[in-house]
Amino acid sequence: MRDDESGSIEQQEANTYETLENLIYLLKEDYNLVITHGNGPQVGNILMRNDAGEQVYGINQMPLDVCVADSQGGIGYMIERMLRNVMNKHHIDKKIVTIVTMVCVDPDDPAFSNPSKRIGKTYSKEEANQLKEMKGWEFKPTIKKEGYFRRVVASPEPLSVINCELIKELVSKETVVIAVGGGGIPVYYDQNGDLRTVDAVVDKDLASAVLAYQIGADEFYILTDVSFIYKDYGLPTQEKLEFLDYADTKRYLEMGTFAEGTMAPKIKAALHFIENGGNKSVITEAKKLEDRSYGSKITMQYD
Repeated sequence: MRDDESGSIEQQEANTYETLENLIYLLKEDYNLVITHGNGPQVGNILMRNDAGEQVYGINQMPLDVCVADSQGGIGYMIERMLRNVMNKHHIDKKIVTIVTMVCVDPDDPAFSNPSKRIGKTYSKEEANQLKEMKGWEFKPTIKKEGYFRRVVASPEPLSVINCELIKELVSKETVVIAVGGGGIPVYYDQNGDLRTVDAVVDKDLASAVLAYQIGADEFYILTDVSFIYKDYGLPTQEKLEFLDYADTKRYLEMGTFAEGTMAPKIKAALHFIENGGNKSVITEAKKLEDRSYGSKITMQYD
């Protein structure tokens, strides 16, 4: 979804198709692909439909983990169908599969003691207090609307991706895999070895990096709305950073060079991939992907 759009299915499908057109050259160059995606606006809408269904019709709300799974299925289906159409246009014959993906987290992760990820709709102070009493939800003030509140949940660090071995096997057989949508569904194993869920969301970029190094990927691409990483983005001191090694990127990150809510999580994910054996991370616009002169490249050492 684009910032100036209502998010209709027609808009989402057109945006998806346009982005996937830019990946065709990778398939023509015999890359094996795993595609991951975010779900911020979509899962927020699912949560608001949850609220409306409960208030108007008395329909039981589904928990956050099921809402994330719903968004994975819907967005994954959209990507898969649009990619099949794009490949048909270019006469490319490849198998594609979408996997609803769980990601293991630590239930004792420090993030659970300080929930900070805002999700769902905006509530008045009175509504937020009622929901906290009824459901045990935590709330924090909204960023853009003074006097109102949004529910907050933890964002624990992803430790491993369930079914990563299967994903690796599928990719080795030249299947395009769509996985880890929205950062994956956070789960953990209890003392009996059973999978349990938590009210949390996982950073999509970091979860994608974990999957990338678990399957032994050579390259990790984050497609965003800027062509390059910039030092001091939007300030008079703005500077394009095109070729970076690990040490310089880490230093810039620790200096606070990158905005915490936008570029910093992507930089952290790119570094995480390199730290765990990846060869190269690239951050760029999808439409600039084929032009090798575009995009910021992060490697362990300079080329």
